[in-house]
Amino acid sequence: MKTAKNFIEASRYLFDFYHCSTKKGYAQVDTSQDASYYGIWTNPFKRTVFTYCEGDTCLKIADNDDEYIQELFDIKEWNFEHGYIFKGIDPGFNKKLKEKFVSLGLVELLY
Repeated sequence: MKTAKNFIEASRYLFDFYHCSTKKGYAQVDTSQDASYYGIWTNPFKRTVFTYCEGDTCLKIADNDDEYIQELFDIKEWNFEHGYIFKGIDPGFNKKLKEKFVSLGLVELLY
């Protein structure tokens, strides 16, 4: 898995409503950690997971579907192990986005 880290002086809402919007193929990964300074998004078409925390960003790009699927289950497990709640992946009202998660066998992670 490729990883790129950066610092971006911007609010998480720039990612919510623009860079990581459902229109661009992203779904929010909802956890009990979500806040105005923290968020996770994922794009099953590009096999990416993007994290924002107080301006620090991390983009992970999986080389294949199996690696991508494992990363999402690792996020769920990490939250459980650290006392947080993994609420699920929210594809919004984007039918193609939801169908892609389903085709990857990730139904149990959706809500």
